[in-house]
Amino acid sequence: MEIKNLYDDSVKQEIIDRITKLTPASETKWGKMNVSQMLHHCQLPVLAAYGTIKPRGNFFLRLLGPMFKSVLYNENPYKQGLPTDKMYIITDEKDFEKEKTELLNLVEKFSESAVTKLPHPVFGKLSKEQWSKATWKHLDHHLKQFGV
Repeated sequence: MEIKNLYDDSVKQEIIDRITKLTPASETKWGKMNVSQMLHHCQLPVLAAYGTIKPRGNFFLRLLGPMFKSVLYNENPYKQGLPTDKMYIITDEKDFEKEKTELLNLVEKFSESAVTKLPHPVFGKLSKEQWSKATWKHLDHHLKQFGV
């Protein structure tokens, strides 16, 4: 699987176009989230890349996270149903249009200057390129989950 760089304007536009194709009726191919919950869920790692939120992870994950951080951005696709930090699990109902607009805004402003220089609280230091590829990989995973 080719992991793309979200700083590239054409790659960013491709993600924006895919998000735009989602509708309230978009159905999941796997997982428990509906499309509105997924749109909200996808905002959180972008906000982490900006340094706005800080995932906590459990002690075990914080201890081992730096050794496994390449999973975030390597060429292997994410497996369906991977364990998720509690703060990223979305179970309450969300407003589709609001969540879609928020995610589109976050992706649109994604840039090297917007990404934090601070280490990821669970996985440790990430380069700007690693943040970009990890963010693209996560978005791609969930857009495929909903068939776009």
